[in-house]
Amino acid sequence: MLRTTGETKNHAAYKVKSRGRALDLLEALTQNGQDGLGLAGLSRSIGLSKPATYAILQTFLARGIVSDFGEGLQRRYRLGLALARMGEEALKNVGLIDVAMIELRKLSQDLQLTSRMAVFEDGHAIVVARVDGPGAVRFDSALGRRELPHCSAVGKALLAQKPDAEVRAILERLGMPQRTARTIVQIPRFLHELRNVRTNGFAIDDQEDSEGVACVASCVFNRTKPIAAISVTGLRGRNFSSRKNELAIAVMACAERISSQLG
Repeated sequence: MLRTTGETKNHAAYKVKSRGRALDLLEALTQNGQDGLGLAGLSRSIGLSKPATYAILQTFLARGIVSDFGEGLQRRYRLGLALARMGEEALKNVGLIDVAMIELRKLSQDLQLTSRMAVFEDGHAIVVARVDGPGAVRFDSALGRRELPHCSAVGKALLAQKPDAEVRAILERLGMPQRTARTIVQIPRFLHELRNVRTNGFAIDDQEDSEGVACVASCVFNRTKPIAAISVTGLRGRNFSSRKNELAIAVMACAERISSQLG
């Protein structure tokens, strides 16, 4: 059945309101700590019926966001361990960005280029920090931007830390659209490119995402694993090839300093 415009707006408003109630439920559990709350208490706290509250709880239970204990009428709910893991990752990212921004500012100043940092999420490189280089040129690298990994230097640097089988699975799932004439769109050729990245310690996007723009990137590690990649971006001038080694050395050194500060 076709919805009218009014029905569509009401449906959208209901979805937003229900999501707000779900967040209210988490806040209520936060305030009650280890003691938790029963279904009736939660229902009263968030202003929803018991069936609606129960439906939210079942979704959160399935994802580990909420845990339960007790039986029957004594059954109670409290925050689950999934939130602890999320919180830990959030704290890591805050610390990572704090450390990285100091180094990215210095890198941009030294090289007179825009610098960025990206993390890996669901197969994409997600930009989480950026320092614009001096001058009028501004690149499309907004925070939160999701980049396909096959045509970005940060994406290559992050994928190079994974085994070929996992890389192949990611590329098959996301696809390899051709952004420019220089974009690598064949998996075997891309895997060969990643072998060079592993050998050299840095990755290059030479006009593979945007005409006239080139990037150099290197991976950042914490004590146990790769967690991000940093890059510098500039216009692809005639001197890029001659300056490539200088940029690579500077970016790798910056990535190493960030890694050292992260343990």
